[in-house]
Amino acid sequence: MKRINLRDYYPVNDSDIFVEVAAAVEDLLKKFRKKDHAYHERRRVHKAYYSLDADSGIEKNVVLLVLSPEEVHERKMSNQELYAAINSLPEKQAKRLYAHFFMDMSKAQIAKIEGVNKSRISRSINQALRNIEKFLKINF
Repeated sequence: MKRINLRDYYPVNDSDIFVEVAAAVEDLLKKFRKKDHAYHERRRVHKAYYSLDADSGIEKNVVLLVLSPEEVHERKMSNQELYAAINSLPEKQAKRLYAHFFMDMSKAQIAKIEGVNKSRISRSINQALRNIEKFLKINF
């Protein structure tokens, strides 16, 4: 058992409070303290004192994009057109395209999962994109 002062770990404590904890708990507290110190040092070195959560509303303006009703409708229609085009693809092309663009998988990862060569995945995704382009030109 190790004896620690809680004032070292909780700055809100005004007085010294000593407790006995297991060695593993002490090690964990030391790790947390080191990580916290490293974070503050990185922030100091990079002069990253300004927060987007500041009162000026910068974060709200960046994150909360207010669209007009026309823009909302246009985006909805674009998404519907895109999903219709993807649904028109052969099953393998659609799965590979979805995995690559929507699940952020690399072509090498997809090839490894399917047990095929990476070039086959690349050709399939490129062909899927060409098919989507043709579908959109014809139907919309």
